[in-house]
Amino acid sequence: MTRVRIRALAVVGTVAAMGAATGAQAGAFGLREQSAQGVGVAFAGSASGAAGVSSIFWNPATVTMRPGFNSEQSLTFVNLSGEIRPTVGTAPFLAPFGDSGEIGQGAVLPSGATSYQLTDRLYVGIQTGAPYGLVTKPRPDWAGSIYGRSSRIFSLSFNPVIGYKVNDWLSVGVGANVEYFRLTLRQAIPVPGISPAFYPPAFIKGESWSAGWTAGATITPWEGTVFGVGYRSSVHHDIEGSFALPTFGQQVTANLNTPEKLSVGLTQALNPVTRINFGFEWDNWSRLGDIAITSRQFGVPVTSLALNFKDAYFYSVGLEYDWSPNLTVRGGFGYDDGPIDTSNRSVRLPDGDRYVASVGASYRWSDKLVLNASYAHVFLGRNRIVAGPGQNYNVANIPFAAIADGSADVVSVGFRYAWDSPAALAPAPLVRKY
Repeated sequence: MTRVRIRALAVVGTVAAMGAATGAQAGAFGLREQSAQGVGVAFAGSASGAAGVSSIFWNPATVTMRPGFNSEQSLTFVNLSGEIRPTVGTAPFLAPFGDSGEIGQGAVLPSGATSYQLTDRLYVGIQTGAPYGLVTKPRPDWAGSIYGRSSRIFSLSFNPVIGYKVNDWLSVGVGANVEYFRLTLRQAIPVPGISPAFYPPAFIKGESWSAGWTAGATITPWEGTVFGVGYRSSVHHDIEGSFALPTFGQQVTANLNTPEKLSVGLTQALNPVTRINFGFEWDNWSRLGDIAITSRQFGVPVTSLALNFKDAYFYSVGLEYDWSPNLTVRGGFGYDDGPIDTSNRSVRLPDGDRYVASVGASYRWSDKLVLNASYAHVFLGRNRIVAGPGQNYNVANIPFAAIADGSADVVSVGFRYAWDSPAALAPAPLVRKY
């Protein structure tokens, strides 16, 4: 691994650790909260239309499921809570500085989708949202400050799609995914001979615009059953930015490929007022592999980052019941076998496998307006963090060990509005959803 010039400045370990956290942030902060309706069923059946118009995010072919001109908007508050407590194995001169305090930060995620019927078979639409994000921020001077002080990820995507109803039982869709990605990471720099309370700060930041594509299909073999499959391609980001130490700064670049996503959904009507939804998602986080941080000035690699993420799998089931012609209630449960384990867990994101329980409801205010509200709780177990010599995360061979606890509360509200009278354009969909 080439470390020219940077080695002379004795900051190789710092740059490597900060870059590694960049990849971990992008991997572990994938967001599904694109639909208030979808939150209520733990995103079960999102690829088969159970997430409303915003199902476009998972499967562009769902744009054909609602005749006429429809818009949907959602606003989701994610309240992440977590704490990291150092344990035996942490360097003795760091341990007295104690735990992280509350690292979680609340975030509001807007998202929306619109579908428009051009002909009896041809539809267009667009979905917007934040596929990656959130923030963690421990106390500035804690035992793990050399491995992370604050981390911020912001993203925004625009997903225009076109869908075509091949016949009464098959629809297909394709689209583009234009994505903006920005990050800022901060940490302390260990300096021999001074107290960790006075370690100077360092940061790395960068941003990128790029694009990918999406495709999918829905199959309605008979009335009351919808099966959907959707695919979102990887987006290749050439991130340009800078890192800075107290006495030195440099422009850098990094190549980051977001994971492909495969979504499968099944919606089955049990009777005229009850539907069950099943969902499965695969995210190819293992494709990140090694990420190089390169000096723009000298055109050589600064370091190579072995993130060693594993693929993620999400399983969910949800139930919807039409309590009355105007009120639908729903609930769901999901299990997320995520990309983070002890081998690649960092203080920036002490993530692990997740369990999600959710409830929600939709109220038809009028023939044109439907209101949605949902709540979900994300359960995280106690997760072990190990950093230092021989580990994926290593700053100046200083050992750090800890136990992390975390959870999240998700509150989502939204509405769907029909701009016209679709009954005049096409028959009502076979599976009615509120």
